[in-house]
Amino acid sequence: MKFGKIPLDQAAGTILAHSTRLTGRIFKKGHILAPEDIVVLQNSGITGVIAARLESEDILEDEAASRISNAIAGLNIKIGNTFTGRCNLIADADGLINYDKVRLDELNLIDQSITVATLPPYTVVTPRQLIATIKIIPLAVPNNVLNKAEKIAGSVAPIISVSPFQKKRVGLIMSRLPGMKESILDNTLKTVSARVATYGSDITHEIRVSHDQEEVKRAIENMSSLCDILLIFGASAVVDRHDVLPAAVESAGGSVDHFGMPVDPGNLLFIGQRGGLPIVGMPGCARSPKLNGFDWVLWRLLANIEVSPQDIMLMGSGGLLKEINERGQLRQNSNGANEKATGGEAKVIALILAAGSSTRMGA
Repeated sequence: MKFGKIPLDQAAGTILAHSTRLTGRIFKKGHILAPEDIVVLQNSGITGVIAARLESEDILEDEAASRISNAIAGLNIKIGNTFTGRCNLIADADGLINYDKVRLDELNLIDQSITVATLPPYTVVTPRQLIATIKIIPLAVPNNVLNKAEKIAGSVAPIISVSPFQKKRVGLIMSRLPGMKESILDNTLKTVSARVATYGSDITHEIRVSHDQEEVKRAIENMSSLCDILLIFGASAVVDRHDVLPAAVESAGGSVDHFGMPVDPGNLLFIGQRGGLPIVGMPGCARSPKLNGFDWVLWRLLANIEVSPQDIMLMGSGGLLKEINERGQLRQNSNGANEKATGGEAKVIALILAAGSSTRMGA
């Protein structure tokens, strides 16, 4: 593609680089100048335009964007209309955006003319939500560059897809200590039920037992055939792989595959399985409805995405979530009144309200 200022008498068939406004008419960027357009421009006193002239191997921006979009879009994605070298990918289901980051990076590294931007991986998306945009930077792209992009996109499964949430039977085991208020467990059940229902599933079975390895073991055995995902909430935090809850999973014939995650709140989560049934030991912060590391694991399980130890260990980038003040152990100690505030967490030491009109104060 040749680009630059072109004398008007040589500009027929070129692509206009910038919109040109005339009295009563406008030629928009990307318009291919026809002979009759040249006459109109000449009559307006214009002698040259900044434009691009395609060479034999060049593909116009809209066609290029469309080709890449069709190559990378997978299941549960709608491809939008192409305009000015841009094509959007739209979610067509409730679920998680799922993509091959390695191949996406390879595609973006082919050439500066091709760009693909997406939401972060495993973001919860809803139908009609924009999840990715493909933008061709110049007015045209060489066909060999597009061929490279299509080869990467077509090497295995499509690069980008939406993994839809599935309706799951979710079981919940909660342990209690002597003197523990039943209302705590009631509220936990309410919170977990609402969290699961948001994504189309239900807590179908619930058992409450003493915080004892043998009792939790029996509950796991009783629940295993009744649910698709098993959640375990302990009366106290799990502090070791051999603590009560993970030990109960193993004594029930299951396995604990990973304990701990680089996401806070949510550090003290563990995952395991029994006979293919996913088991999640929930961190204490999951008693709150606020976002925490448990959500990141739950979303994937509800979307039929396997969660491996490596998956959890790679969650640290972006894993520092907003603090949950209701949890027992905050990440900043309460004695830090003299510490310099950093980041976005300011300490509020006073709140001054201006009352305004006294009639609003009951006077």
